[in-house]
Amino acid sequence: MSAMKVNEIIARLKSMGSRDPKDLKGMERYGINTSRTLGVVSTPDMMGFARQLGKDHDLAQRLWETGFREARILAFMIDNPEQVTSEQMDSWVKDFDSWDICDGTCLHLFSKCYLAVDKAIEWTSDDEEYIKRAGFVMMACLSVGKRKVTDDQLASCLPIIEAESADERNYVKKAVNWALRQIGKRNNYLNKLAIEAGQRIKMKDSKSARWIAADALRELTSDKVRIRLSKKTD
Repeated sequence: MSAMKVNEIIARLKSMGSRDPKDLKGMERYGINTSRTLGVVSTPDMMGFARQLGKDHDLAQRLWETGFREARILAFMIDNPEQVTSEQMDSWVKDFDSWDICDGTCLHLFSKCYLAVDKAIEWTSDDEEYIKRAGFVMMACLSVGKRKVTDDQLASCLPIIEAESADERNYVKKAVNWALRQIGKRNNYLNKLAIEAGQRIKMKDSKSARWIAADALRELTSDKVRIRLSKKTD
């Protein structure tokens, strides 16, 4: 557990980060909200600092509450998923104001929590763009790695993906597409179901849905994916 205080960590992050306008503009070009940034810090440097601090649930809470982008990145890196509550997940997801914080929190923390599947499904029905995105990002994250989620749980996400595929908002449609592709790449069984879902999505009278379907089907039916799945044991 780290002995560093929040104000010391903030000062350290400021010293690590670049305030060069060119670097900040580069972040903004990628759609990252820089209004509460302490400076551009490289991912390896952030990960190294997080390892130095170690897992610390209470410190993660205090860092998140500062509102600073880099402090929140550290927060989701050092928090302990076993201590994360439903209330915390619902509170933090409401704070998402940039896709990078949304995706990073879901990937590194929320998708490892015991409520991950429930929250993924719950959040996809929310009207707020980043909360809805978080639900689909969670589905994508749950489809990879060694997370304890069953094929049937992922298959149950496909009707939700179909239902929300007409959402024209950029950060939602990209996450819907990501979820469909990742579920469909898990194994042959889910690949078949995801392709069938993609075919139905393609028939919708929606520009967003047609883009989601075309992009996902291109990958899910590719030789590269088929060869990889043929080598896996379902």
